This record gives sequence, structure tokens and C-alpha cells, in this order.
Amino acid sequence: MGRKNKKKVIIPKGMEASYERLHFAPAVRDGQRLFCSGQTGGDAGGKLADEPEAQFAQAFENVASVLEAGGASLADIIEMTTYHVDFDAHIGAFVGVKERFIEAPYPAWTAIGVSSLAFGALAEIRVIARVSD
Repeated sequence: MGRKNKKKVIIPKGMEASYERLHFAPAVRDGQRLFCSGQTGGDAGGKLADEPEAQFAQAFENVASVLEAGGASLADIIEMTTYHVDFDAHIGAFVGVKERFIEAPYPAWTAIGVSSLAFGALAEIRVIARVSD
């Protein structure tokens, strides 16, 4: 009671409908930390590419968009958790795409195999980033 909520909801342009329809924030800033919801490889219309590498690249682009809206970049990621359908079949391709987006010093990373993801996605990327004031 009486405590002010200092968190700030971050909604990048193009993700407003998800916030309104599904009731989740693409990211929430709390102090110097930006907690980003998982991003899949869907384009602005939600369409997923057929090729795994294209889905993975789009997922990283979506993460970058959320980070930018929150005042951060891919270089500011301190922790990354990724979820993978058919982990063994796709992890090599995922790592190859990840290397194009994530540079040293590398964030902490946990990769988890799952049976399915929303909308038929092959991977989902969730990050926590540091935001400078």
C-alpha cells in the first residue's frame, strides 16, 4: 500500500495489438533492467517463415525492436533464455543465426527444448537487458 509502481511498460510500434488483445507487455522496464517477453520469428503480421534460419533471424530482429523501444540494444543483453521445438534438429542453425546478432561479451544463455510454442514457432527468445540512464 502506498508504494508507487515505478515500472514502465514498453510497447514497440507494431506490437500494440498483442498488448491489447493478449494482455502482456512486450517489455517492462524496472530501474535499469528491461525484462522482455519472449519473441518468436513471426513478422509484423504474425506470419512465420518456412525456413528455420529465417524464423530465428526474425526472432532476433523482433527482440532488437523491443530492446530499442526500451532504450537498449542487443549489446545490452545480460541474460538470454531460448526455447526450441525439435531442439536437436535446429540448435546448430539457431547458434549460427545467434552469432550474427550477439557479440562478445556474451550474455548468460540457457537453451531449453520444448514440445511446442505459440502459433507454431520453432524458437522463442526471452531476454533481460541493462538500460543506461
